Amino acid sequence: MSLSVCVYCASSELVSPELRAVAAELGRALAAEGWSLVYGGGNVGLMGEVARAALEAGAHVTGVIPHRLADREIALEDVTELVRTETMRERKGLMDDRSDAFVVLPGGIGTLEELVEILTLKQLGYHDRAIVVLDAGGYWDPFLAQLDRMVELGLAAASLPSLLDATHDVAGTVAAIRGYRPRRGTGDVMDEVEAVEAPGS
Repeated sequence: MSLSVCVYCASSELVSPELRAVAAELGRALAAEGWSLVYGGGNVGLMGEVARAALEAGAHVTGVIPHRLADREIALEDVTELVRTETMRERKGLMDDRSDAFVVLPGGIGTLEELVEILTLKQLGYHDRAIVVLDAGGYWDPFLAQLDRMVELGLAAASLPSLLDATHDVAGTVAAIRGYRPRRGTGDVMDEVEAVEAPGS
């Protein structure tokens, strides 16, 4: 099964050696599976780690980066394909279009935005691809708890937390992608969303 896997992650250079090691392990694991990497195009932080490791292990790597960020995030010119965009919206759209699955490593507000957007699109039935949160060191635990809280208060469909998988290591992440099967039809998802958002529900 040949897949293109989109990885969202931090561009900060202040990330710990432990998280850098996880990102590099993920890059090597994607290559070992024969999968391609799609990512944000940078050479810094966890982005740089996952991309360089994937490249060194023989994976096809596509980087997508806006012109405005190419200097700040130091575009990794050695990737198999580097796509420069005019806007962040164009960047995210291209990453989405080119990907069969999504993995989310620890990251800042930009990574959080990417996770929430791709999860929202899945909830609304625009796609039914795997979303795997690699919860290294419990980083994403508060976010996962917030999803449960939304359901508890009637602000989201009960199915929301099940729209993603949370793993604690790279092996579990690869297994989650490999074993993923679409869970429901688009109509079922929309029915649940409308039931939650309907007045008086």
